[in-house]
Amino acid sequence: MSVIDVSAPSPPTTLSLRASIAMGGALSGDRRGFKAALPFVGPAVVASVAYLDPGNFAANIQAGARYGYSLLWVVLAANLTAMLFQAMAAKLGIVTGHNLAELSRTRFSKPTVYAMWGASEIAAMATDLAEFLGGAVGFMLLFGMPLEWAMVAMGVLTYAILTVQGAGFRPMELIIGAFVAVIAVAYIAELFIAPPDIAAAAHGLAVPHIADGGALLLAVGVIGSTVMPHAIFLHSGLTQDRAPIRDDADRTKLIRYSNREVMVALGIAGFVNMAMVMMAAHAFFGQADQVASLENAYRTLIPALGSAAAGLFLIALTASGISSSVVGTMAGQMIMQGFVGFKIPLWVRRALTMLPAFAVVFAGADVTHSLVMSQVVLSLVLPVPMIALIVLSRDPKVMGVFAATRKTALTASIAAAVVLSLNLFLVLDTLGVSVFG
Repeated sequence: MSVIDVSAPSPPTTLSLRASIAMGGALSGDRRGFKAALPFVGPAVVASVAYLDPGNFAANIQAGARYGYSLLWVVLAANLTAMLFQAMAAKLGIVTGHNLAELSRTRFSKPTVYAMWGASEIAAMATDLAEFLGGAVGFMLLFGMPLEWAMVAMGVLTYAILTVQGAGFRPMELIIGAFVAVIAVAYIAELFIAPPDIAAAAHGLAVPHIADGGALLLAVGVIGSTVMPHAIFLHSGLTQDRAPIRDDADRTKLIRYSNREVMVALGIAGFVNMAMVMMAAHAFFGQADQVASLENAYRTLIPALGSAAAGLFLIALTASGISSSVVGTMAGQMIMQGFVGFKIPLWVRRALTMLPAFAVVFAGADVTHSLVMSQVVLSLVLPVPMIALIVLSRDPKVMGVFAATRKTALTASIAAAVVLSLNLFLVLDTLGVSVFG
């Protein structure tokens, strides 16, 4: 049986070729308006799946159930941070023609590169743990199958979708875009079924507040599930070799299209995350222990909001698990090949990234708690790509005339410093050192 390697270049399909030709027409000025912008849509949509994975479901449900609307500001801040770093990552790929991992390998010392690779692989495993388990729980509840068999079904389905990557960039972008649409529509419908308290939601968005160590843990988990390390690496590679770039004028136009796509795609992802928190605050506030697992959350929704709301939740969760697991495997391949120039067959990568999920289940660990903790791990690893991206984006030797301005670099540095500070507070709180006096 032949094995398709998602990291290997392949001839574009008719869809991909048409998209590239259309992008060339837009860059040359032959196409204008919405029709000109449409072919550029893709990389940010794929990256946005990382912000809608089952880890988000677990962290956001716990945030809403335990603290109501008070952590909405964390979701907003994390999403704005994600927009900044995803735009920077996309720009890096457009300008240099290389992804973040490749540039790190050529620009940093070997010890630094190996340390970054190790941390990034840990992040990839934590990512796939959340995505794979969440999707398997969705399968289990949808089809009434044992969790172990649901995990096998997830593995087979995600592998099948990953093979589409061998046909060019456009088919995969369309498939992932369809999953994103399903998740977004499901949660928009949830808001009609469970209308949020607008005043409380506005207060939660506008007034930063961390009540206690538990809120801090969830805040870091929300950040880890929103600003995803592997998404930063992946986005820098997704923008490569899509559009025919002739000169810096084309690069400038392409960056402009990319920034618009980032704002829209991640804006939608941010809205869905806020909707998750608001739905949980409406349906589960004061019942955090009763919805400590995704399965219990689904079952609790039936008497609380009706079978329609529960069904929509389940559909969104399953779509999230499938699409994010596919994207996570793509990112893992890109990270490995970029840092060490080493690639493994797709089926081997898929099997290896499934192992932690199977280990959690067979060890009898709580699935939802494992999902939340995986997001904390992601937040701890997050400064690695953030700092690397800031350093490379600011370097004229890498970016030329497109090097980040002082204002952009300063804003990104402040965001990275905030993440580092939250991580420090989390470590202190875990060690029993009170950060609240």
